[in-house]
Amino acid sequence: MANAVNTGSTLTTTGGQNKTSTSLSTNVIIMVNGTAVGAIQELSVNEQGNVQMIDEVGTDGPVDSVRNSSVKITGTCRRIRFDRMRITEAFSRGFLHVASQAYPFDIVILDRQKSDAGNQISTVIKNVWISSLGYSYGSQDYIITDTMGWSAEHIFSILNNGSGNPAAQGGERGLAFSNIPIERETDTGRNGRRGSLDASGLIDLARDFDVF
Repeated sequence: MANAVNTGSTLTTTGGQNKTSTSLSTNVIIMVNGTAVGAIQELSVNEQGNVQMIDEVGTDGPVDSVRNSSVKITGTCRRIRFDRMRITEAFSRGFLHVASQAYPFDIVILDRQKSDAGNQISTVIKNVWISSLGYSYGSQDYIITDTMGWSAEHIFSILNNGSGNPAAQGGERGLAFSNIPIERETDTGRNGRRGSLDASGLIDLARDFDVF
């Protein structure tokens, strides 16, 4: 396998054959209740957690930093109105308007870049609530596009082999990574865990694990 001289990025397979290492949206399937959602033009996912810098009197600059709020998971989706379905119907909901939603749903993003199904990644966006819907009718562009904003309670990723193993494995190059149990458990949603900062031992974590 040939690698780029400066960065180590893969250029060929182990046998020297040409390869494509760039992730493509054509390898992604977006599913709700086991059914693929068609005619999607764009799905964006955003995760945001606020960080507080800890300053002290007598020191010019922070002496520590910590996340001071739970992570917020939001996103948007753009879909062509296709097969006589509006975007809510395409996401397996029996309503057309935001105020009608009474129960959240899950979105599963299946990344099929690897040919081995066991190494494909399933990302689950858990308990999704629709926060906004929009569309417009125009005389210049006849195609109707629905847009949807959403918020979710949790997001996690696992290898699609039924084992629930973490999806973060160092990529195609198998790069070394910090194998901190609480981070791995949270990343896979194991035992219903939705965050890592409620775990014990955070103050001396670097003593017990190789965190870098």
